[in-house]
Amino acid sequence: MLWIKSFHLIALVAWFAGLFYLPRLFVYHCDANDRVSIERFKIMERRLYYAITWPAAVFTTLFGTALLLLNWSYYLASGWMHAKLGLVMLLWCYHLTCGHYVARFSQNNQVKNAVFFRFFNEIPTILLITIVILVVVKPF
Repeated sequence: MLWIKSFHLIALVAWFAGLFYLPRLFVYHCDANDRVSIERFKIMERRLYYAITWPAAVFTTLFGTALLLLNWSYYLASGWMHAKLGLVMLLWCYHLTCGHYVARFSQNNQVKNAVFFRFFNEIPTILLITIVILVVVKPF
């Protein structure tokens, strides 16, 4: 179980690293004016999203599911776990929304501005803080 928990946390760190950095790339991409920079940001966004963030999200979910199954009856009765899983579902929605923006940028069809992405960039921080507090404190 400790091995699974370790790999779950490693994957989680990689997933959040991608979700923290990708919207920053969106901010810089919005501010870019020259063709070379714009094309470079497209490559960086695509590689970060598909090569790092997606695999990390999948592995986080797989290892987390394995941990749930190892002690199903306990987690089924734990309110904090229900809240955590709800937030993880929101995190997946955020992740998929980032993919939508990667696609929009790749098609030069982005209508959001840098200010939007500066605020959008704060969402994973709020989710991370809340999830960690739920797991550590177990308030319910």
